[in-house]
Amino acid sequence: MAGLETWDWIVIGLYFLALVVIVWWSSRRQRSAADYFLASRNIGWFVIGASLFASNIGSEHIVGLAGSGAKSGMAMAHYELHAWCLLVLGWVFVPFYSRAAVYTMPEFLERRYNSASRWILSLVSLVAYVFTKVSVTVYAGGVVFATLLPQGTFGPLDNFWVGAVSVVVLTGIYTVLGGLRAVVYTDALQAVVLIVGSVVVTIMGLSALGGWGELREACGSQYFNLWRPASDPDFPWAGILFGAPIVGLWYWCTDQYIVQRTLAARNMRQARRGTIFGAYLKLSPVFIFIVPGMIAYALAQSGKLQLESPDQAFPVLVQTLLPVGLRGLVVGGLLAALMSSLSSLFNSCSTLFTVDIYEKLRPEASERTLVRVGRIATAVIVVLGIVWIPVMKYVSGALYEYLQTVQAYLAPPITAAFFLGVFFRRINGAGAVAGMICGFILGMAKLAVQILAGVESVAPSLPTFLIEFGTFNFLYFCLVLFAISVIIMVVVSLLTSRPPAEKIEGLTFATVTATGKEETRRTWNKWDVVHTIIILSIIAAVYLYFTG
Repeated sequence: MAGLETWDWIVIGLYFLALVVIVWWSSRRQRSAADYFLASRNIGWFVIGASLFASNIGSEHIVGLAGSGAKSGMAMAHYELHAWCLLVLGWVFVPFYSRAAVYTMPEFLERRYNSASRWILSLVSLVAYVFTKVSVTVYAGGVVFATLLPQGTFGPLDNFWVGAVSVVVLTGIYTVLGGLRAVVYTDALQAVVLIVGSVVVTIMGLSALGGWGELREACGSQYFNLWRPASDPDFPWAGILFGAPIVGLWYWCTDQYIVQRTLAARNMRQARRGTIFGAYLKLSPVFIFIVPGMIAYALAQSGKLQLESPDQAFPVLVQTLLPVGLRGLVVGGLLAALMSSLSSLFNSCSTLFTVDIYEKLRPEASERTLVRVGRIATAVIVVLGIVWIPVMKYVSGALYEYLQTVQAYLAPPITAAFFLGVFFRRINGAGAVAGMICGFILGMAKLAVQILAGVESVAPSLPTFLIEFGTFNFLYFCLVLFAISVIIMVVVSLLTSRPPAEKIEGLTFATVTATGKEETRRTWNKWDVVHTIIILSIIAAVYLYFTG
């Protein structure tokens, strides 16, 4: 397999030069915490949508989705068809977030419930970043470097760690200097590079294979079916249908990492249209990431390329199929994805820790101090995430499955707190806090036992019930955990006093004033509705085509 050549490196260098220009421009316009964390709340719909997509589709998606396509076909495509969750963000939650004028999701929970709920969500979110976004993104970056640059080491480190750590450092520099404005504008550039590069890989792969018909024949009907039997150990249809959306709604509607893009919008209209545009973009990964993984599997079956592990599918396609120069463009796309996810993560970590924890403890802190503390907190989270990487293999052998597994243990109580908070005004702070604490403890217990059950030297000594608990399907557990969280929140709320009317005014559907409803109505028109219907129709069509 060919390595990167001079023209490839020239293309990659030009891409990084463009990033440097954007960061320089962004850093010159940064004067306050609002500038740094929310880009002065002056971002338009196109940049918001592109940033939503680029932040979501990081290297873990390119590497992980292609890997899942090579391993199990369309099984994980359900998560990419969660584009409808972005519509829920835009139509349901954006009006509440916009009216509340909050910096963070924990701040919104404090408005709706109490300060304890804000603390809990802040800490859970930071833990989630360690277990998922940092570790998964850095690992994926290491896989890309180890595959594309398999030769050579740097002292005791191989190319996996050299590449991963180098991109972490570079991304940290431009995020620290530029704040959220640098993040969202570089995201917009990276989204374009990412889509173009991935489309090229897909077309070239289908050409090498002989077309779509050859792909269907080589992979078989099982690879093309979105649904698995209820007894499937990994992706049972009931778990996918009912459990996966819980994770999707948490991620797209309540996670600081994603929602922060809409908080930076210049108004509610721009935020909603950004989510609609982002939903269009979110439909593409099924065809430009999962399908290439299936192509890599088919080519490996026919002996046209070597595939040592599923997670190598996408970088191996790049290395094997693309000519000089074009290969550099696509590698630039892979680096773009890695850096996009990390840059979004860095800024979100900084915002969460600074606004929701440090500023609460030190309200007199200056703007300069807040920014500096946020940077330090981000560095700590990144180091912890890198340390966690060696543990990931005990949860799942495939990168994307690991990501969805851990998120299934963290998301349910948070999803319950936000949705019950908006749709059920009787839920109070005591109920929300009880549900989130119990849900988090149960989720972390499941993760810990699953890790122990995955360690060969430890598993034989575990009691049978712990083995069964650790190996219980993650999607079914997600459903159970969500139900438990909802029950606890409802029961505790009904057993305690009602939330004061002034506390929840405008923060639930039942308490939005007529004026508030009219203001929201003026922010959308028929074309917003038409595009929403088009997106839902495309999702339905994909489900119909890949069901059989």
